[in-house]
Amino acid sequence: MSDAGESASPLTWGSRRARLALTATIMGSGLAFLDGSVIAVASPHIADDLGGGLATIQWVFDGYLLMLGALVLVGGSLGDLLGKRSVFIAGTAAFGVTSVLCGLAPTALILVVARMGQGAAAALVVPTSLALVNTLFGGADRGKAIGAWSGLAGVFTAVGPFVGGLLVDTGTGGWRWVFLINIPLVIGAITLALMSIPNVPGTRTSESLRSQVDVLGGLLAVGGLAFVVGPLIEIAKLGAWLTFVLVAIGLVLLALLVLVERRRERTLRPPPMVSLTLFRIRTFSVANVVTFVVYGALGSAFFLVTIALQQGMGYTAVAAGLAGIPVTVMLALFSSKVGGLLPRLGARTLLTVGPLIMAVGMVMLGMMRPGQSYWVGVFPGFMIFAAGLVLVVAPVTATALADVSANESGTASGVNNAVARIGSLIAIILLPLIGGLAASQAQGLQTGVDILDGYRTSMFAAAAICVFGAGLATVGFNRSDGRVVATEAAGR
Repeated sequence: MSDAGESASPLTWGSRRARLALTATIMGSGLAFLDGSVIAVASPHIADDLGGGLATIQWVFDGYLLMLGALVLVGGSLGDLLGKRSVFIAGTAAFGVTSVLCGLAPTALILVVARMGQGAAAALVVPTSLALVNTLFGGADRGKAIGAWSGLAGVFTAVGPFVGGLLVDTGTGGWRWVFLINIPLVIGAITLALMSIPNVPGTRTSESLRSQVDVLGGLLAVGGLAFVVGPLIEIAKLGAWLTFVLVAIGLVLLALLVLVERRRERTLRPPPMVSLTLFRIRTFSVANVVTFVVYGALGSAFFLVTIALQQGMGYTAVAAGLAGIPVTVMLALFSSKVGGLLPRLGARTLLTVGPLIMAVGMVMLGMMRPGQSYWVGVFPGFMIFAAGLVLVVAPVTATALADVSANESGTASGVNNAVARIGSLIAIILLPLIGGLAASQAQGLQTGVDILDGYRTSMFAAAAICVFGAGLATVGFNRSDGRVVATEAAGR
């Protein structure tokens, strides 16, 4: 299992080893997605126990996404450099350690720092898990495997609010189980990875690791995003002018990141965190633009619905989590099948139709009113939304990686995941502002019809973003994009 030759023989879909390897990667990445969504229902209980009010809630939620979005590029690069399985296992173990720290945190500050550590660990796990799937499977099986990875990992995201509701309702301090429940999953993912995934060495040379890792690029990414995201969260306290100045500083840092990465490409000392030449691949670039737009709408919609169900519709935390079960079921049942359709229907068809259907579902969810039954006001919207989402998650990921070489698949998947997380993070901040919902209102200080009015506007804006994403897919992709995924994958 340790020789590189094993990587040349793709796993066969349906074989025992393929099932174990796929389960390991889904469990690992699912942990990261689960912890990103479960906080939506747990955060008020955290603030009650540890104090700090809304600032604690915001940074516990966003600190995780910030580190994940900024460092997932480094995680993908490290996977290519040190070996995908090794980095996947190390990241999963680190996620377990930081989960324990979160669960036992005695103060809000320690919890926020531990959450940021969780985000950094997730940045190792998520891109390498997808890169492993992309490397271990070949031919038509690759589309099925990526579909299963995307859909079932997405199930963890969708089920997060429900799991969180169950755990936080166990009593005082119940929110701590939101983090401690990760430990069995961590142990399972590592065990299955050791059993089924070959330990193929990365591309690291005999030079020092520091000379091969783009530390400056990672710091610029974290700093740039922090200066963009933080002031937008705190805009009510900072005021418009100071917020503008701080966001401008963040944009300058991100511009410096591009310049640094361009210089790294010329000198290769150290190699760039992300090769900008990847963006010369048209399918990669278009897929990532669509990912940024659609996943931004997706992330904000989940956030808004979870809050509105509890604060506007009067649902308990558990009931709010159960409301999203149709999304979980649809992703679990159909994502791998849709991944198999990509070579026949193409990326343009699926990634145009999918976001349009999602937009219809978002509009329907935006129309829910107090007093409506779940089956009339909520369920139909979730079903339509889920049907569109199933058409998006696997095709957009598979298309982003379709024309990327195996040696750069870790970096490429890191970029794709960073784009998805950053799009979601920014939309979660901006769309409530568009709807007139202050950060305090979004965290539940306002209830009933008032919050639903702002929620409706925000959901309509999310739907409009999905329509825009569909337009980008229509214009950016050719008819042949995605149809040749299986053929090209088999030839690599």
